[in-house]
Amino acid sequence: MSHPHPELGPPPALPHGGLRIVALGGLGEIGRNMAVFEFDGRLLIVDCGVLFPDPEQPGVDLILPDFDYIRDRLGDIEAVVLTHAHEDHIGAVPYLLRERRDIPVVGSRLTLGLIESKLTEHRIQPVKVEVEEGGRRRFGPFECEFFAVNHSIPDALAVAVRTPAGIVLHTGDFKMDQLPLDGRLTDLGGFARLGAEGVDLLMSDSTNSEVPGFVPSERTISPVIDEVFRSASKRIIVACFASHVHRVQQVLDSAEAAGRKVALIGRSMVRNMTVARELGYLKVPPGLLVDSREIEEWPPEDVVLICTGSQGEPMAALSRMANRDHPIRVAEGDTVLLASSLVPGNETAVNKVINGLTRWGARVIHKGNATVHVSGHAAAGELLYVLNLTKPSNFMPVHGEWRHMRAHAKLAALTGVPEDHIVIAEDGVVVDLVDGRARITGAVPCGYVYVDGSSVGAVTDVALKDRRILGDEGFVSVVVVVDSTTGKVTGGPEIYARGSGIEIEAFDGVIPQIEKALQEAGADGVADVQQMRRLTRRIVGRWVNDTYRRRPMIIPVIVEV
Repeated sequence: MSHPHPELGPPPALPHGGLRIVALGGLGEIGRNMAVFEFDGRLLIVDCGVLFPDPEQPGVDLILPDFDYIRDRLGDIEAVVLTHAHEDHIGAVPYLLRERRDIPVVGSRLTLGLIESKLTEHRIQPVKVEVEEGGRRRFGPFECEFFAVNHSIPDALAVAVRTPAGIVLHTGDFKMDQLPLDGRLTDLGGFARLGAEGVDLLMSDSTNSEVPGFVPSERTISPVIDEVFRSASKRIIVACFASHVHRVQQVLDSAEAAGRKVALIGRSMVRNMTVARELGYLKVPPGLLVDSREIEEWPPEDVVLICTGSQGEPMAALSRMANRDHPIRVAEGDTVLLASSLVPGNETAVNKVINGLTRWGARVIHKGNATVHVSGHAAAGELLYVLNLTKPSNFMPVHGEWRHMRAHAKLAALTGVPEDHIVIAEDGVVVDLVDGRARITGAVPCGYVYVDGSSVGAVTDVALKDRRILGDEGFVSVVVVVDSTTGKVTGGPEIYARGSGIEIEAFDGVIPQIEKALQEAGADGVADVQQMRRLTRRIVGRWVNDTYRRRPMIIPVIVEV
């Protein structure tokens, strides 16, 4: 079983007739999915998504793939193929197109509709190439064949990439719901046909590889939603992903049956459902939807709100309702339905929202106490099914954390894939398919690129470390005025503190130590400002740590006169 090594160096030149694959995101993490294929000097990108920040990344809005590997080769890109329209697969497309606006964007009808509405906000008009399951399109040396796959958003696709180096099947995110709400089954027949032809490398979704068996059908959710509607006496507020068209359809159907009006809350929810409705993927009975601004005029028992915020996002509608920072006021007797699973790392934020809503008297129904969501990712039984259908010569798990990829690799070995033909890579690791064998041949730099407001890439890991220190320990600034010629202290030290939990009067104990240290340094001929800053920081830092066992950020300011 091949795996990355921390000492991997730059890869050698790609042998003639070989196919190179470099993931710039999506390996060892849930999100930021992006894979770059290279053949004969040309590039094909599959997916270009974002990763959402965790509490250890304060102030960050989004995390992008690192485009440095391809930045000097933007002209070599034939197309970016999007498997489906979830943010972790399309969210970084606007940032890629900022660097070259005419890269063809390839996807299904709904995927292109949703990405176009997103790009409009960035004032980018994409070059769209619409494809559908069963179709083939050539992009330079890459012939792509598309297969229907079932997922938690309509119109998802798997893609087989054909080159003279062999056939690579990239499943995208998928599951094998045998009774899908839209009747669109995962194309197992197509996978089997491809397996008979010969799959040289299978790249398959690993997210649920640790979950045994098969994922339940989406249809199992409908009776639960119906029961929630029957038992609710006042308003119903449903929170789900803004792209989950199937779940919104189920809520609309239940609302119509219960005689309730529905309002969509949140910009992304309104935008996505408007696109889905216009393209025919969302069926809305006449008169069912009302404007969110009119919803307060309706009796609570006649109202359903569908909003974002199922992951506890601070600025999403549901979180703001829980914090009483939203025009819609959650009240005693309201029912809140969290119709989604927890994204790893969001547990604390979601529990905070649940507690906040419960505080105002709402009944909160979530995956922990009712069957209100099923996963969009194949469980181990389904993954084994695909491995046996496609019979790949080589296997590379993708889309998952390390534990998911390791578990998926074990499944592949159980189906007969030789262990030395199983490649477990991570972001930036180079995998070459040459003469029918997939091997790790090197690595390229591949870090996180942070979006903070309007800035992209300006925030570094060092800056985030400073933010964490400031948030956890506060800061202490020390201002000292010195003579520029002699280095003698002529004013101060004056100390200011914020967020450190230390009263300003307490610093009177360290001021004499600072004065003494600077005087001795001056007597020794030290007049360099940087040295005086380091000395001041060391004295204050040691005193705070010894006295209070804290480590605030120390900011010495030396003013020369």
